[in-house]
Amino acid sequence: METFFVILNIAVLAGLAVLLYIMQKRHVSFSKRVFTALGLGILLGGALQWIYTSESEVVSRSMDWYSLLGSGYVGLLQMIVIPLIMVSIITAIMNIKGGKKLGKISASVLITLVLTTAIAAAVGIASAMAFGLNAEDLLAGQGEAEIARGESLESRLGDVEGVSLPEQILSFIPTNPFADMTGARPSSTLAVVIFSAFIGLAVLGLDRKNAQQAETFRGMINAVHGVVMRIVTMILRLTPYGILALIAKMMATTDPAGIARLAEFVVASYVALIVMFVIHLVILLLFGMNPVTYAKKVVSTLIFAFTSRSSAATIPLNIETQTKKLGVSEGVANLSASFGATIGQNGCAGIYPAMLAVMIAPAAGVEVNLSFILTLIAVVAISSFGVAGVGGGATFAALIVLSTMNLPVALAGLLIAVEPLIDMGRTALNVNDSMVAGVVTGKVTGEIDKKTFDSAETPELETASA
Repeated sequence: METFFVILNIAVLAGLAVLLYIMQKRHVSFSKRVFTALGLGILLGGALQWIYTSESEVVSRSMDWYSLLGSGYVGLLQMIVIPLIMVSIITAIMNIKGGKKLGKISASVLITLVLTTAIAAAVGIASAMAFGLNAEDLLAGQGEAEIARGESLESRLGDVEGVSLPEQILSFIPTNPFADMTGARPSSTLAVVIFSAFIGLAVLGLDRKNAQQAETFRGMINAVHGVVMRIVTMILRLTPYGILALIAKMMATTDPAGIARLAEFVVASYVALIVMFVIHLVILLLFGMNPVTYAKKVVSTLIFAFTSRSSAATIPLNIETQTKKLGVSEGVANLSASFGATIGQNGCAGIYPAMLAVMIAPAAGVEVNLSFILTLIAVVAISSFGVAGVGGGATFAALIVLSTMNLPVALAGLLIAVEPLIDMGRTALNVNDSMVAGVVTGKVTGEIDKKTFDSAETPELETASA
């Protein structure tokens, strides 16, 4: 009988996927299909949770099949991340006219990302303290999953424990770029970014030495960039189907009791995320950009980031949103989107580790005073370099921060039940910060078309079009 219900659940998922395919064939916009998939996934997962409960064998076996679609989609996104980051950064640098503005553009993007991460850390601290969050209150309710998660985090601590700041900076150097392309190290993504930047700079230098060779290489990279972006387009067309399965699985397998127990942390997290979104809009306003116009134009990209939970996978939509909707130049858009996927992530590397540190400190007998808070903000800002924009980045950021602050990392395992729920909001904030950095940099360097930004039109993005 269990097998019958598993087959039935698979058939329902397949039927909903067919519905999304029909919408695609009828040229329903990408954003509407994503919203539809999100809603259908919530309804399907909620129904499975209500009918079978999250711990039933039927749900477990059904989710194995749902993962073919959901995890398969995520796997394809991960497949293209490194090639995408490489060609985006190389193309951005080598195509900046004469390279004259490269230093100013890079500095503006990095300063915006790091400063907003420091602000995000302060917001996370304030939210945790306002809600009175304390890890001691959660210890009594931890179960086997939380204990296992804590042990897993402690086993990973060896990668970052005792690493000094100079050693951490040295780890960013791509001593073996080909190994880093495989994700061999925690800092591999940033190492690939640095290696790609060197290639782009070398092309600019070659322009002066041998213009013909530089132009030949530039043509090759532009062709590779076109191919990679075409692969991205093919993968992104699967987005509604992947979201349908991912959200359905999350809803069906999330423990309601765990969410109820950690509800205050979830609420505090989203309050901090929303406050930081508002701060982003205020920053735009200070630079003379209409925040309402901006919000209307980026919402579909943020929804994709929210559901995919991958800043790196959102790079193509991020770039296209900046260039076609916000009027940012291609060079600035490529750099801000690529840097933003590895540096200064406001949600994963800012708010999250700061909140954890404030929660865990009392349980470890550490007083949360002004000195602790200022040190924490500085550590978070510095540690925000090299946090990969894929699943697990926030955990790595938390390990670095907690280890540097001499706080136990195992207590972070208490939050395993709500991790996916919070990670969606964190990722959306990460992507929004990179777009804000692009707009601010475009304004500062004159690399933005204000007429495009102010235009009421919001064209459908080609990258995601069917």
